[in-house]
Amino acid sequence: MRTAVEGLPTPHPLVELLPALYLEQDFVLRFLSALDDVLAPILLTLDNLPAHLDPRSAPEDFLAWVSQWVAAEPHGEESLERRRAAVTEAVARHSRRGTRGGLAEAIRRQTGIEPEISESGGSACSPTPGTELPGEERPWVVVRLRAPDPGAVDRVRAEELIEEQVPAHIGYALEILPADGGAGTGPVGERP
Repeated sequence: MRTAVEGLPTPHPLVELLPALYLEQDFVLRFLSALDDVLAPILLTLDNLPAHLDPRSAPEDFLAWVSQWVAAEPHGEESLERRRAAVTEAVARHSRRGTRGGLAEAIRRQTGIEPEISESGGSACSPTPGTELPGEERPWVVVRLRAPDPGAVDRVRAEELIEEQVPAHIGYALEILPADGGAGTGPVGERP
């Protein structure tokens, strides 16, 4: 966070608030100068608060703080531009969390691969009581990633990402397959 910045001028010097009588005392001038050094980062931060809270212009330390507010904390070492984009898009992403589209977007963002997602559920409307429910008895999601080099895909991160996006009561399976359609690594991660 903001701390003492060497040589940072204050936008509102305290000495300007004193009556002329006190301007002749050296101790008072030195004391107020020291207070100005301490208060300058605080005053400048408050004066620029809208820019500090905007992910497009926030300083890096403030960006990390704002990212915690919207649960968009970066995973690993991501570039500054990618972190800014993650914070900017966080609210929209959270509104799609737990949906097929939200899962696909999260995987695409992390891996750069368009996932194939199949679900076991469904929905239907019927005026007849006792109509059989669509889908399977146990909700399940299968995520297939077709990558040019299946070994290059970070399996652990992909599993973490799926677990973050898929509701806790729904099981999942992750398959990482070669892009050419050959045999892949099969179910990598599963949540029973």
